[in-house]
Amino acid sequence: MTPNNLSPSEFQRYTRHLSIPDFGKEGQLKLKAASVLCIGAGGLGSPIAMYLAAAGVGRLGIVDADVVDASNLQRQLLHGTSDIGKKKIVSAKARLTDINPEVEVVVYDQLFKSDIAMELAKPYDLVIDGTDNFPTRYLSNDVCVLLQKPNVYGSIFRFEGQSSVFAPHLGGPCYRCMFPTPPAPGLVPSCAEGGVLGVLPGIIGMVQSIETIKLLTGIGEPLLGRLLHFDALSMKFREFKLKRDPQCPVCGDQPSIKELIDYEEFCGLPATKQAAEDSIEITVHELNAHLTARADFTLLDVREPFELEIAALPSAAHVPLRELPTRHGEISKSAPIYILCHSGVRSLHAAQLLRELGYPQAFSIAGGITAWSDEIDPSVPQY
Repeated sequence: MTPNNLSPSEFQRYTRHLSIPDFGKEGQLKLKAASVLCIGAGGLGSPIAMYLAAAGVGRLGIVDADVVDASNLQRQLLHGTSDIGKKKIVSAKARLTDINPEVEVVVYDQLFKSDIAMELAKPYDLVIDGTDNFPTRYLSNDVCVLLQKPNVYGSIFRFEGQSSVFAPHLGGPCYRCMFPTPPAPGLVPSCAEGGVLGVLPGIIGMVQSIETIKLLTGIGEPLLGRLLHFDALSMKFREFKLKRDPQCPVCGDQPSIKELIDYEEFCGLPATKQAAEDSIEITVHELNAHLTARADFTLLDVREPFELEIAALPSAAHVPLRELPTRHGEISKSAPIYILCHSGVRSLHAAQLLRELGYPQAFSIAGGITAWSDEIDPSVPQY
């Protein structure tokens, strides 16, 4: 077997591709010669990686530093019950190799961060964004613009998802053309906080996989300059036209961003870190000491009602973060306020908001109910 041909086993494996007139052996060889970097081995990364491995992409890189949790299994089909507690890249590589041993699977047990992002992306032909946080979305976009590589984008939330291809070097816009600035921290809930229908990432991930195959083989019309939106409840797809912004700071006519920046700072997260350093946070151990001593304070839970049904502390008052600006008057200013959420992001935003509204003793509980379960009371469920 040579790099310019298929082995007998590959001919057998890809026979349904080879029989397509507009794809055939030429298309399969292009896939075999191609390399793809997928950021994330979770909800979107699972269908993306499995379908691309099955399709015969020659080299498939997976970047993820997370561990498999039981709450992942409702949608992350790369992993199974026996993988709980394992690194996602371990179960991902085993599953992908089993799907197709002809594919080279390279795993990176690390976060996709500014200091290593360019190095990780350079060897690959194309990057797929399978993440659910804004710093990584902006980072993957800027890396791809600077390296002139296509960025296959997807996002999901509750019952809706969307996908596009960002590639200014191919004549389309970039992610920043669509979203010039990120939302304020805590304003847009993550899938962990807001939920997602388990089959939804399968649909959006398959769209991303199809777009990837089209780009690598040169067939069809990719989603350049188009955003495909899917609503599962109405079972409707809608398409929105996107245009490149000449004033875009990274792909515009006179770009001001010519190298990678601090994306946590750009998305407002360092302000969060600084706030924590200014003693706006307490640990779950400090909260436990206050509870044990029956100190005078208000414990405020700012999660959504459905989250309280999964896990809650019985002594907590409840005001969802989205309602806090209009309902803060229900909270006493005479005693400290300790604020709880899922992981500490929304509670920190709530503490900052309350301080601006005249509650100087508002504090966020670092790590949220997840930290409480990990460090104080394992009987409290995680999700």
